[in-house]
Amino acid sequence: MTPPADVSAQLRKGVAEYCILGLLSREPMYGWQLSETLVRAGLIASIGTLYPVLSRLRERGLVVSFEESTGAGPVRKYYRLTAAGEELLADFRDQWPTFSLTVGALIHGETPDDLPTDPPLEGTPDA
Repeated sequence: MTPPADVSAQLRKGVAEYCILGLLSREPMYGWQLSETLVRAGLIASIGTLYPVLSRLRERGLVVSFEESTGAGPVRKYYRLTAAGEELLADFRDQWPTFSLTVGALIHGETPDDLPTDPPLEGTPDA
């Protein structure tokens, strides 16, 4: 018998990068800060899962890192969005409402003919 799929793990994996970009769109953050927020939200298991994602985002040119002294402790490595990261996040924000409504409709048994052609954007971050 096949064990039940961990659907939430796949969902988290699919949106974690965009959630990181969203957090960094507000302000530069250091790894521990990002990790605490994402762990509290249930999007990552631990800080150890964050750094590989940040590395991929850096390699793709979506974020850059820089070091800043805290004055009282060690130097911290901060991350911020690049113009390419801002553009990708804007594209994701534009596509997310339609995507989530479509998935919601399909998993509740609606057919493609039943799907809204111009879904409302109320309640989304851009509304």
